[in-house]
Amino acid sequence: MAGTWDELVQQIKERLDIVDIVSEQVVLKKRGNNYWGLCPFHKDKNPSFCVTPHLGIYKCFSCGEAGDALKFLMKTRNIEFKDLIVELADKFGLEIPATHQKSDGSSKEIKQQMLKATEIAAEFYHDLLLRNKDTNAEPALDYLTKRGIGTDIIKKFHIGVASKSFTTLYDELRKDFSNEVLEKAGLILKSEKGGYIDRFRNRVIIPIQNENGEFVAFGARALEKDQNPKYLNSSDSLIYNKSRLLYGLYTAKDAIKENDSVILMEGYFDVISSQAHGIENCVASCGTSLTPDHVKLLSRYTKSRRIYLSFDTDSAGQKATARGAEIIKEVFAGLGNIKQFDESYLSADKDKYACEIRVIAPPEGKDPDEFVRSVGADAYKMYMENAPLFIDFQLNSILKNKDKFSSPQEKAQFVRSVIPILVEIQNKIIRAEYIEMVAQALSINSDALRTEISSFERANLPKVERIVKNVTKSDSVLKKAQKNLLSVFLVPDSHFTFTQINEMIGDVAFDDEILIIVKSTIDKLIYSVNNVKELIEHLYTEFVENPDAQSVLPELISTSEAYRGLTAEDFECVIKETIAKINQCRHIKEIEHIKKMYKGIDDDDPEALKIQIQLRDKIKKKRQKSEKN
Repeated sequence: MAGTWDELVQQIKERLDIVDIVSEQVVLKKRGNNYWGLCPFHKDKNPSFCVTPHLGIYKCFSCGEAGDALKFLMKTRNIEFKDLIVELADKFGLEIPATHQKSDGSSKEIKQQMLKATEIAAEFYHDLLLRNKDTNAEPALDYLTKRGIGTDIIKKFHIGVASKSFTTLYDELRKDFSNEVLEKAGLILKSEKGGYIDRFRNRVIIPIQNENGEFVAFGARALEKDQNPKYLNSSDSLIYNKSRLLYGLYTAKDAIKENDSVILMEGYFDVISSQAHGIENCVASCGTSLTPDHVKLLSRYTKSRRIYLSFDTDSAGQKATARGAEIIKEVFAGLGNIKQFDESYLSADKDKYACEIRVIAPPEGKDPDEFVRSVGADAYKMYMENAPLFIDFQLNSILKNKDKFSSPQEKAQFVRSVIPILVEIQNKIIRAEYIEMVAQALSINSDALRTEISSFERANLPKVERIVKNVTKSDSVLKKAQKNLLSVFLVPDSHFTFTQINEMIGDVAFDDEILIIVKSTIDKLIYSVNNVKELIEHLYTEFVENPDAQSVLPELISTSEAYRGLTAEDFECVIKETIAKINQCRHIKEIEHIKKMYKGIDDDDPEALKIQIQLRDKIKKKRQKSEKN
């Protein structure tokens, strides 16, 4: 238990991994010891956002935004520091000191009750089906049996059934939960006749778990033929956001990591059937189209970012495939090329591409659920092993209709649909191969096709945007030297204690207001912390209410890395040279000031000559002193 608020903050920081935290919002790619991605705080086209794990910080080298894991969460979620700490303390099971406990924590309490109510509802629905406690249990079991879903699968996915009765679940839960909690959780609805009724009735119930395994929502399949809608899904709530949650991820995430790939499907039963038959690395969106947040979520589990799209093979499914591929490309834009050709003749390099998109489309025209049940999981896995890259899938889908076009005009129109795909191929050699392939398939001249591609590229050149840079005055030499001096406190594995470093620095004064605050805070903290890591953590906490001071810290930390590994003698030398630089800059600044005064004296002033002589002597002394230093 944390005795103080500061202790609680430190305990939370110890449990936070900045790469995991940032990866929830930003797709990161490792380069050396750091991770890079597109900055979430400005429109970033090239990866300028850097995460340094061993220092626990991030910094955008374009917009300048920087901080630690807590600041990132505060910025991206627009949440106050104290509220964030309370939330994280609850997440990690840490007790909040009595001095900071709120008596009005109703929102947190409601959220916890919603989760509990949803969990009990999931168990209730499951029990109705498994123990045949409702008249709907028999037809629900018949329906599931026809889909090849037996008792083991029902248990694994907690599948249940909702009664035809209007208040079966409500009568069970109202004893322990308020109407507000049940309604917010999406379990009940207000009745037109007054009172409340169950949201889900006469349906097979598919509980939805978040990636931590908590029950947060439901998908419900109609039991009767003419019952509408066919699928009824929970609405977004405090505990459920369908745009950020993927069905089956909780049970699939280990397999995704192990296979370093993920299969995206459309429906609940696609995932249930596939996972039940050994295809465990598959997930589906929850009644909504694929979103960028879904893709970012998946990128945390597969390093190679190999994503298979396995949607229905009908027209709607093909559109969903194209739309899904475009969203994936958009998310990974700027992190490198999307894999555009197979290269079995080259050694594999999982970090070579930003991502890899493949399409599983068995020719039988069945969705994954039906295919796995009728043809078998082994056959599906075979199609998966031979799944074409998305670009090949696109070309094949178009070229299979080539015989429908015979006249020159028809061929020209047909070629227009192929060109945008060929343009995406960045490798010139591979593009040339594809051009020859398409030209032969369409019986057209390959040179003519190249000409058309060049015309398309010229017509679609990106517009040159007028970039208005946020011009900021760079640090003066003096301010830079003062920052360098402060950074020596943050050098890991230093030969000297904080107190010794402070004595070496002595009474050097700082000019900048923010640096004065940083130095005085360091002076205060060095007597209560044991190492550099603790000092950095406490500094971030101290400056939570002072973003200007906090933004200086990543620069100081980065600078300190340059001094790492120095001998004791060299370390002392760095401090002495930096202090000398500061003094020299001050002397030069004073001389410039005196010069301005000298030039500004009115020659008609009776005292002018006397003042000029005095100023001239001062300049001479200052210059001599500066030269000695």
